[in-house]
Amino acid sequence: MAGDEGSAGSPAGSESPRRTRPDKPPRLKRHIFLRIDSWLDSTLWNAGYDLAEAWEEITIFFRRFRVRGLKKLGFEIAGEAMTLGTAGTVVLLTLAQPAFEETKKDWRNHDNFAVTFLDRYGNTIGHRGIIHENSVPVDELPDHLVKAVLATEDRRFFQHFGIDFMGLARAMTENAKAGSVVQGGSTLTQQLAKNLFLTNERSIERKIKEAFLSLWLEANLSKKEILSLYLDRAYMGGGTFGAAAAAQFYFGKNITEVTLAEAAMLAGLFKAPAKYAPHVNLPAARARANDVLTNMVQSGLMTEGQVVAARRNPASVIDRDEKEAPDFFLDWAFEEVQRLAARFKDHTLVVRTTIDLGLQQAADEAVASSLREYGESYNVKQGAIVMIENGGAVRAMVGGRDYGESQFNRATKALRQPGSSFKMYTYALAMENGYTPQSVVTDGPISWGNWSPQNYGRSYAGRIRLETALAKSINTIPVRLAKEKLGIDAIMATAKAMGVETPIKKDVTIPLGTSEVTVMDQATAYAVLPAGGYQSRRHGVAQIMNYAGDVLYDFERDSAPPERILTEQAAAYMNQMMTKIPYIGTARRAAVDGILTGGKTGTTQAYRDAWFVGYTGNYTAAVWFGNDDYTSTNNMTGGSLPAMTFKKLMDYAHQGIDLKPIMGVDAPMPEKDKAPAVASADAADALPPMVRPRSLSGQSTRLIRELGQRLRSAPALVLPASQSAQAKPAPETTGSTVP
Repeated sequence: MAGDEGSAGSPAGSESPRRTRPDKPPRLKRHIFLRIDSWLDSTLWNAGYDLAEAWEEITIFFRRFRVRGLKKLGFEIAGEAMTLGTAGTVVLLTLAQPAFEETKKDWRNHDNFAVTFLDRYGNTIGHRGIIHENSVPVDELPDHLVKAVLATEDRRFFQHFGIDFMGLARAMTENAKAGSVVQGGSTLTQQLAKNLFLTNERSIERKIKEAFLSLWLEANLSKKEILSLYLDRAYMGGGTFGAAAAAQFYFGKNITEVTLAEAAMLAGLFKAPAKYAPHVNLPAARARANDVLTNMVQSGLMTEGQVVAARRNPASVIDRDEKEAPDFFLDWAFEEVQRLAARFKDHTLVVRTTIDLGLQQAADEAVASSLREYGESYNVKQGAIVMIENGGAVRAMVGGRDYGESQFNRATKALRQPGSSFKMYTYALAMENGYTPQSVVTDGPISWGNWSPQNYGRSYAGRIRLETALAKSINTIPVRLAKEKLGIDAIMATAKAMGVETPIKKDVTIPLGTSEVTVMDQATAYAVLPAGGYQSRRHGVAQIMNYAGDVLYDFERDSAPPERILTEQAAAYMNQMMTKIPYIGTARRAAVDGILTGGKTGTTQAYRDAWFVGYTGNYTAAVWFGNDDYTSTNNMTGGSLPAMTFKKLMDYAHQGIDLKPIMGVDAPMPEKDKAPAVASADAADALPPMVRPRSLSGQSTRLIRELGQRLRSAPALVLPASQSAQAKPAPETTGSTVP
């Protein structure tokens, strides 16, 4: 450093060599870094010291509040409660979110349609919607009617906030004593929440939503509004909704005029309208009304002296035809009408539907007889059917065994795994990608990640043709096709294009039918095959008219033409393969007598669901059997009860009609590949056939329509006065049958 200083101070003209200054920071800069280091060190040390001092002071302060013994236990419990309460609040808000999404709908005006429904032939079959002008305010209802409803449905209605924990405890106690369900714990508000926003599906998710929506209704509506909405929207049997409609249907009078005995009978319908409907079972309805009167006395709303006259003189009802309305279909069609007619100013409508009451009755009977004869042995309690005439018209729909017991439509709303009936989409995509029914694929062990599917029977066939693999419902083949050639995304897209509206869950197990669908989805998609690869254009509404007769909507006029989903060659290949399954495959009990039939069975894990989805040249139908609580059946497969039910319905449907061929299948109908023992077993298990009433043939119907059109277009014939006076009208004939 001394040399540096001397050099810096040398005279300008010095001849001594000039030394180069080393590359070092100036002293001032070094001093700045030292100061920063010192400041950081002292600041951090002081901060730590101050924090320690503060912590000690806090500790000393809180020592004054230190508790011991029972007080400490109380503080610990309170602290844990606050922690759990915070976590519980977060969980409750998470669970409440899906429920509150339902309230974003226009639920107040959801039923501002008044719709009269006609069948395909123009006969009135039912009504839906509420004519609000005829709704009666609660203050104008008979006092004994309100008391009868509250005494039976919710005695503490004006005390609880939507959920009655005392009533729930009482119901659980009574049910435990009886060993069965004799009382329900749902409040009137909870029942209204279900009617307004939810379905009758039995699931934990639905019950959670119901609870939150009950609280929401109590916070946003008055008690009178809740009671009024409940009385207007509850199903009351006989195809009626609301107490006012039920009073007109059963007693032929206004709701304000019902007697105490009639009010008790109406109040008894809320629990089980099908069981206690007086036009079907008057003794049961009167017994139920007597229970309602007892409830009124026990709840203190009336005395025994006030109800004794009603006990001695029970209500009588108008004689009504016991013909059942197609209520599951009407509920679905009403939703379709609201969607289609939302743009129309007039909401009082007449709707011609596509339903055929003869086929509907046959479908109802097919499901009912199957459950009646085999329900106990197979341990199955529910079934559903959707039947579509090839061209898209829904001709029949069964959403469950009894609409009165449960209005939940299992045909359109229940999500169930389709099992092997979903394999059709994989094979259809394969046909689109160059495969043929004779293409050979290896049936052997395969793994996809951690999943290794097994065949039924845990055996492998080696090299096998696709048509045989589909007929025998081999599991590894569609998985191999999906993994090595097709891909999961393409299979999902094919199913969606063919008509599956339910969101499909992406998973490698999709080829074996693990993603849930509806019965309507399957019927819609399978109808693409007999349509030659075109969209099936499923629909239940043919025309919408106002009461002036103006046609506001016509399906043939206003709907888009069908789009091609599968190529003609792929559809032909699929029909060739699918029509072998009822004869040499897993669906031999589904083959319609004398008529070429195609279709596919489906059975899910643990035998929870059993399917058969099939078609002829005329109709497509999807049949499902299972249990609402997802319990397993007794080894029921799609080739058993579903296939038998399909055959029974289709045997009826094809009587006396013009038979249509299945596109792409020119070969004669194959013979069933059965051993004699199997044949005898099938014959023993076969459901009894149904006989369809004789009707006009298709050719006769077309001739009569053509004649009618000519007569309408011909000029009016004017008779001379003498002949006109002598002319007599022809006698009317009703109810005649055509031989």
